[in-house]
Amino acid sequence: MIHIGGGLFSEQTAIFPCSCIRESPVNYIIRILQLVIAAGLVFVSADAVTAASVERDVAQAMTWRFVGPMRAGRVNGVVGHPTDKTTFYAAYTGGGVWKTMDAGNNWVNISDGQIFKGSVGAIDISQSNPEVLYVGTGEHALRGDVSHGDGVYKSTDGGDTWINVGLRDTRQIARVVIHPENSDIVYVAAIGHFTGPNPERGVFRASDGGQTWEHILYHDDDAGAIDLVMDRSRPDILYAATWEVRRFPWGIRSGGAGSRIYRSNNGGDSWTDVTENPGLPKATVRERIGLALSEAKPGRAWALIRSDGGKGLYRTDDGGDTWEFLTEDIRLFARPYYYMHLVADPSDPERVYVASEYLMMSADGGKTFNPVDTGFGDHHDLWIDPNDSSRLIEGNDHGALISFDRGDHWTHADTQPTSQMYTLSVDNVYICDVGCVSACVQWSPRSNEINAP
Repeated sequence: MIHIGGGLFSEQTAIFPCSCIRESPVNYIIRILQLVIAAGLVFVSADAVTAASVERDVAQAMTWRFVGPMRAGRVNGVVGHPTDKTTFYAAYTGGGVWKTMDAGNNWVNISDGQIFKGSVGAIDISQSNPEVLYVGTGEHALRGDVSHGDGVYKSTDGGDTWINVGLRDTRQIARVVIHPENSDIVYVAAIGHFTGPNPERGVFRASDGGQTWEHILYHDDDAGAIDLVMDRSRPDILYAATWEVRRFPWGIRSGGAGSRIYRSNNGGDSWTDVTENPGLPKATVRERIGLALSEAKPGRAWALIRSDGGKGLYRTDDGGDTWEFLTEDIRLFARPYYYMHLVADPSDPERVYVASEYLMMSADGGKTFNPVDTGFGDHHDLWIDPNDSSRLIEGNDHGALISFDRGDHWTHADTQPTSQMYTLSVDNVYICDVGCVSACVQWSPRSNEINAP
């Protein structure tokens, strides 16, 4: 006889104390071993649960902290205070809205906790009441790591507080323009959904401070508005550009029949399609179009166009009825879906800027261009003080830069911690999204599809 754990074993039978079942000694030993293994698993499982709980507690106790470097990210929109010469605002793709009151020496975020999307595509300040600002969320530089917005926000106290005033389904807003004499009148150019069709796109107008919106220019569900310019000395004159665009996981289809130029002479009540007016290229597919109006010379405007019918910078001096080809300088067309923004000097009819890979400037009405040295590349917006054209703020992929001498010298963006994150490293595993892929962008007028981020 063998005694194991209180059980009695014989050659024929085994009697387990808690059971009346009789089994062979071999089966009984197997059962005992199974119980021992099960007990061990229980202990292991308990240890695993304890370890998981500790890991979870540690993770919950951890918080993000800024470790540098102090490096600014992409700026889509900039504007300056009309009378306070050291106050400026900048709108970031991933950092919200920032304000400086000392000409860029220090910047503070004024949107966190109030504007619920970090990506801001456009900003404007009222010339008649500088306490009023509007911003449009959702960036317009539609690269692979694009973020969408949730409409228009308004501030009536210089950016201290913000409220959402609608157009939530526009997703990507390219321009916001406030009437120079009435801060309740505001125009919005909305791209719409960049991944598919939707109706809330085109040009919108509010005449009551954003309480209600009129859809005043609509092409179709596939083409939104990418640019909108106003002659602020004659605010009834507006030009708008629509853009047919679609983002895919592998690239972008930039352009189509819906990319067109429209003109209004009555504040947006009605629009005339001037896309095929004499002098402009005859095309089927046009990419993103950039526009500028001269406030220094009535009737003068510029259009930057790339299409399957030709590319170039064009100018009109008769309000858009006829156009003249000026140049096809390749430096004006780097990544058209990413740049193509023009700004005219409000006091000099011959000076016009193109924001592209370089910030380009022409002093002869757009016939020839030279780069402006900002120290950085990838430019997306430029604001020129309408009362002092030597005072500028410029937005690029490295932050917002300020100049008080017409661009000869600029501040630096090393006080703006707003970098947009393209990559992530976890435990030495490198994860990369399309934002960090270097690629040669190729554009085919036939397919009109860019197979690059």
